[in-house]
Amino acid sequence: MGAPHDLFAEEGARARRALVREIEAYGALRDPAWRAAFAEVPRHLFVPYYYVAGSGGYERLWSGDPDPARRTRWLRGAYGDTALATRVRDGELISSASQPSLMARMLEALDVHDGHDVLEIGAGTGYGAALLCHRLGDDRVTTVDLDEEISESARVHLAAAGHRPAVVTGDGARGCPERAPYDRIVATCAVTSVPYSWLAQCRPGARILTPLSTGLIVLDVRDPGHAEGRFLATSAYFVALRGGGARPAPPRRTAGVPRRVAEDERFAFLTGLAGESLDTREALALWQHEGRPERERFGVTVSGGRQWAWLDDPEGPYSWALPEP
Repeated sequence: MGAPHDLFAEEGARARRALVREIEAYGALRDPAWRAAFAEVPRHLFVPYYYVAGSGGYERLWSGDPDPARRTRWLRGAYGDTALATRVRDGELISSASQPSLMARMLEALDVHDGHDVLEIGAGTGYGAALLCHRLGDDRVTTVDLDEEISESARVHLAAAGHRPAVVTGDGARGCPERAPYDRIVATCAVTSVPYSWLAQCRPGARILTPLSTGLIVLDVRDPGHAEGRFLATSAYFVALRGGGARPAPPRRTAGVPRRVAEDERFAFLTGLAGESLDTREALALWQHEGRPERERFGVTVSGGRQWAWLDDPEGPYSWALPEP
């Protein structure tokens, strides 16, 4: 049985071309393979509806709206370079479609090559898995989500776009051991520390990319007991990982901090990364002494059954233990 007819194929193709140009203007999509994926995978099939926050709550936009103007608004939003709220329960955001330009940066930093097996933690709409399938082939891609409703929806969206990777309902904190080992693991949900099960399911030389604090850490895996890497320059805000590895993010601490510092997202990144290891006064002193350090100066090491974040040097004077996963 073939994929259903796409009523928005022509308009979607035009919108994708504009989106690709916009992403390229930000300096992403330098790899022709990823440019082709973003140019050819129809994002609108993965967001047949989404929610827009307003003063009265969330407004639902969808592809089947009888009002042509609202359908046009839906399609325009589907190809905007912005994150989209795709599932809301009791007023709480459960799942979202990531900002395309951020996805492009993440996929390029993942550094995939032909023949790589990739595990995606957090299926979301299925769009990320579709981009990976376009680049590597369906049989090389596994995507897992804790929520059966989300994983089933992703499977339907992927089939509509002509892709059939392995879509698994399960706890992403535990990875997907039945499909291991992997050359790359990419998470689309934020963690407070790196699940050891991810490392255990990696081949030597693998790479893990995951949101942590308000950044993106890229870890190169030497063996199942050791991984290390630095943060990308970009900020990143993702829905938290749910399941067995979930921990609440530490509250943002701004009491006694000058307003200009409290509003600087780099300071929020530092305090989120250090957690309870630094009180507000210590964080402010470090921040000022080190000249408002950018994200790329920070990194994470996982080794010997423990893991820690650091500034500049894994063995340097500034390091903070991450919570046990």
